[in-house]
Amino acid sequence: MQPNMVKLNTRNQNSFWGILRRMPRAWIGGCLVLLVVLAAVFAPLFSPADPLQQFREGLSATGTPLPPDGQFPLGTDHLGRDMLSRTLFGARVSLVISFIANTTAAIIGTVIGVLAGYYSRAVDSILMRITDIILAFPAILLALGVGAVLRPSIPVAILILTLITWAPLARLVRGQVLSVRERAFVESARCIGARDRRIILYHILPQILAVTIIWATVSFASTILVEASLSFLGVGVPLPQPSWGNMIFEGQTRYRIAPWMIIVPTIAILITTFGFNLLGDAIRDALDPRTSQRL
Repeated sequence: MQPNMVKLNTRNQNSFWGILRRMPRAWIGGCLVLLVVLAAVFAPLFSPADPLQQFREGLSATGTPLPPDGQFPLGTDHLGRDMLSRTLFGARVSLVISFIANTTAAIIGTVIGVLAGYYSRAVDSILMRITDIILAFPAILLALGVGAVLRPSIPVAILILTLITWAPLARLVRGQVLSVRERAFVESARCIGARDRRIILYHILPQILAVTIIWATVSFASTILVEASLSFLGVGVPLPQPSWGNMIFEGQTRYRIAPWMIIVPTIAILITTFGFNLLGDAIRDALDPRTSQRL
């Protein structure tokens, strides 16, 4: 093989996708995430019934939920609704809320972190004090406080998740910008008269974008857990709309007679968070320059 071809193959193997393809956890995490996403997107096709439909035959003669059987593969809940349908549509709700909230928080956190790190002094002081105030409140207590003022709904759940998620990223990005702004290529851009907006967009932002991507993928799993917690506590997705959190809430008082009401949504949360954690961890390592040196 010619030397140029060897160099080309080496570069391909040490690229982001080349490193990612060689990580077993990336394949496992990616498959789990893909499975959950497909289940959410095609929920109307995979669901045997409407998630809100109450079946008379979904309850026993004594009015208790039915265990998994041929008609109801994952059993029914206390109102005779199909658990499989509610779990699939709950995946759609949880993923949409988490995706929108995580994306919004990533944008807000990155913008605030870049502005605070680049301009420093008054701008840095004001933005970081706001960030410190958000970080000072325990996330669940802050969420409960906002949820007590606003009526529970999907937009409110997105607002709460965004509010309690952006601050850690803002502080992380600020630290990265403080380091990048002192490098030679930024000083060179200032010397030739580049404006602050151009320096931020074309010189600083590309350098810290990997930090935002890593944070967004890794924090997606925790966002899903927080969304489920909010719905469980009654400040997230309101009933009767299915969400994994409020499904666990409905099953908590019936765990003796219908344990599947808790087990089914819990396993769905476990699979989703496990998949995103594996994938996020793999992406973090693939974007780390030191990884290509170890492989």
